[in-house]
Amino acid sequence: MPIIKSAAKRMRQNSKRATINNRYRKQMRDAIKQVTTDVANGDKKSASANLSLAQKAIDKAVKQGILHKNTASRRKARLAKLVESTSSKSATKTTAKKPAKKAPAKKTPAKKTATKKAPAKKPATKKTATKKAPAKKPATKKSTKKSS
Repeated sequence: MPIIKSAAKRMRQNSKRATINNRYRKQMRDAIKQVTTDVANGDKKSASANLSLAQKAIDKAVKQGILHKNTASRRKARLAKLVESTSSKSATKTTAKKPAKKAPAKKTPAKKTATKKAPAKKPATKKTATKKAPAKKPATKKSTKKSS
């Protein structure tokens, strides 16, 4: 146990903040886990509903300072992609049962349009500093040697 008053106070503050941070972290983890279990079960409606709750929990964790904003963005994007993949899988399962024949697409010659090339960027010009005249050397006194 710390003896100094400020150190004891710091310890109390850290323990309170740790419990708050753990609460937000637990909510975030539970929300993410709920989305992943819904996706695993193939329940798209529940997964998309829980996705918004998970994103909300992640945003709260960022606001609290538990997660970095880029990490949160990456996690939300991956969750959204996961939920979208379940909808595409279920859609492909239903369409896979009915094979559809597609007519070959007719090839039409593409018209070449004159495209203007963007002018090449000029290299950034460096600002030249105004040159100062070289400092004049102080006049040296001629030393005269006395010969005796």
